[in-house]
Amino acid sequence: QVQLVESGGGLVQPGGTLRLSCAASGFAMDFYAIGWFRPAPGKERELIASISTRGVTTYADSVKGRFTIARDKADNTVSLEMNNLRSEDTAVYYCAAAILGSYAYWGEGTQVTVTS
Repeated sequence: QVQLVESGGGLVQPGGTLRLSCAASGFAMDFYAIGWFRPAPGKERELIASISTRGVTTYADSVKGRFTIARDKADNTVSLEMNNLRSEDTAVYYCAAAILGSYAYWGEGTQVTVTS
């Protein structure tokens, strides 16, 4: 059974750091592009970071320079390190796996709350 599970969310103060993890079961993440999403105004979900099967990363302008996506092949996980968090980063964060250019598998999400 293909499954993605996010973890690492929580409550953090502005300027703080959180590290999210996306763990896969039922498939090897190496063969899929992986993306992290969160809701955005006017969109159901916005792609904020992605990593291709070749390790090429992309970031939304809103998180560029603050967030880092990376693979951990040994654990079959993909992480999202979030630094210098802002109140506007508060959201439920989802990871998804893409095949043939379409994000087909989704996790249930993990809540990130940035507040003082």
